[in-house]
Amino acid sequence: MRTTDLPTTARAQSLRAVPTDAERKLWLRLRDRRLNGAKFVRQAPVGPYFADFACRASKLIVELDGSQHVDSAYDAKRDAFLAAQGYAVLRFWNADVLVAIDGVCETILAALDGRLEPFERFKAPTTGVGAAPHPALRATFSPRGGEKGIFLQGLET
Repeated sequence: MRTTDLPTTARAQSLRAVPTDAERKLWLRLRDRRLNGAKFVRQAPVGPYFADFACRASKLIVELDGSQHVDSAYDAKRDAFLAAQGYAVLRFWNADVLVAIDGVCETILAALDGRLEPFERFKAPTTGVGAAPHPALRATFSPRGGEKGIFLQGLET
């Protein structure tokens, strides 16, 4: 869905021009329908916000966060807006993408396949191995005998 809003388009283009290392690495896995045939776009405008990666067909947004996002009230407000628009939001630390890209991609695939459930926000740090979403989130799912993973915000079961 293309926009005719020139300032929004220009802002999205400027964000795409200077990706972080984590965004660049994940984009190499998501672009050209490389992840299970799902079409993702980068820096997609959704209302007043820009999603790092969005799969419009699945209404899934993937956000990569640096340390400035710890306990961010802005992110909570943003996620609430995106959920109200029908999007589910997955958040990962930049470091997780850089060191555990396969786990991040598997979690995204699980979200696309509907294998994740809505999460609850916890104030304890994340534990375990593999891709971790946001530090304030901790949850598990067990589609195949106890695998560890994350819950998905905004997804209804």
